[in-house]
Amino acid sequence: MARMKFLCDAERCIECNACVTACKNENEVPWGVNRRRVVTLDDGVPGEKSISVACMHCSDAPCMAVCPVDCFYQTADGLVLHDKDLCIGCGYCFYACPFGAPQYPQKSAFGTRGKMDKCTFCAGGPEADGSEEEFHKYGRNRIAEGKLPLCAEMCSTKALLAGDGDVVADIFRKRVIQRGGRPQTWGWDKAYPE
Repeated sequence: MARMKFLCDAERCIECNACVTACKNENEVPWGVNRRRVVTLDDGVPGEKSISVACMHCSDAPCMAVCPVDCFYQTADGLVLHDKDLCIGCGYCFYACPFGAPQYPQKSAFGTRGKMDKCTFCAGGPEADGSEEEFHKYGRNRIAEGKLPLCAEMCSTKALLAGDGDVVADIFRKRVIQRGGRPQTWGWDKAYPE
């Protein structure tokens, strides 16, 4: 079975935030929560790069390891999803995640946290696929419809890639070779073993 992954090509990202807007609109994400955001590295310095960041659906997800109520689970496709009914809002996942993916909507002016929210790779949650309850809690389930996440589909420069990790790696490898880079760049063998 395929392992679904995201990859953002920093050479192509133009910081348009179409991925952020598409995600918020498609999934009706609560105010104050951004499942996806664009981060600029070396802002204002010549050669600055921008990348789109969300939950990377890690193979060995730290959020899963620290959750005291086991609200996280991994699908057969390798997607890390969560059950909002089990979440107690403790925030351990927020501190464990190196990407800052778990977000907490503020319920009041004094910071009372609600249930955790994060990128679902547009795969919904534990409720029945396409149900109103699933949409209300997790957003649209595009994976069940045979589609890719909308953030990647809306990327005008195709900087944000999503799908089967092997296919995404092949696309990125071809781009690197076309740019005149070496296909065996540092860490390539560890990131994409053959």
